[in-house]
Amino acid sequence: MIIDVHAHLNDEKLEKNLKKVLENAKQNQVEKVICVGFDLKSSQRAVEIAEKCPNVFACIGVHPCDAKNFDAKTEQFLLENAKNKKVVAIGEIGLDFHYEPFDKDLQKRVFVEQLKIADKVGLPIQVHSRDATKDTIDILKQNKQYLKNGGIVHCFGGSFETLMEIKKLGLKISVGGVITFKNAKSTLELIEKMPLDMLLLETDCPYLSPVPHRGELNEPKNLIFVAQKIAQIKNLTLEEIFQITSKNTQKVFGI
Repeated sequence: MIIDVHAHLNDEKLEKNLKKVLENAKQNQVEKVICVGFDLKSSQRAVEIAEKCPNVFACIGVHPCDAKNFDAKTEQFLLENAKNKKVVAIGEIGLDFHYEPFDKDLQKRVFVEQLKIADKVGLPIQVHSRDATKDTIDILKQNKQYLKNGGIVHCFGGSFETLMEIKKLGLKISVGGVITFKNAKSTLELIEKMPLDMLLLETDCPYLSPVPHRGELNEPKNLIFVAQKIAQIKNLTLEEIFQITSKNTQKVFGI
């Protein structure tokens, strides 16, 4: 069994065929999926999908690119829905300095506010960081008191030094289809060195479909290709990767 810890089943490209998407996942040994929100509407949909699908769980939060829409209504939604047993994390939250214009100060403020919410409701976090590694790590260090429930940095592709900083903070990472790309040399070297007790698996679907399906619509079913690549790099069996990553996911998210 493998678990997709970061999927956007609430994206209309997947949600319109949700039953088939989940059937495809199960046929490819993906038994559980965490559906991740990125704003109020998508977080609401994540909860609704999780409630009607036994093997789907929700992660609710506001993505840094939507920081301007974080308001009292959104905060109240997060606080109230964190009590739902199908909600397993606050996210995706963090920093994204890729597409201009962006307001760094606003993103940082909303990031910290959601770290506080996660601590208050006793849930782990899912962190998004793009072109903002130093600022992300600095904020996590400065707010370490809010990280007692753990969490992950998703779609991780940073350095080994950054990985060790994340480990010191009590967090883990998740990796996806990017590791199958031809230009992923640095990420492959990172996985070769990284402690296996830090590793979780994700698709970030419908984005970042792995080889041999790169350029196609991504689904949780494609997580098997990520697991196969890691097994190859770490010189382990596929079953060992299943067991290790499932155990890590259980530790972080309780599923």
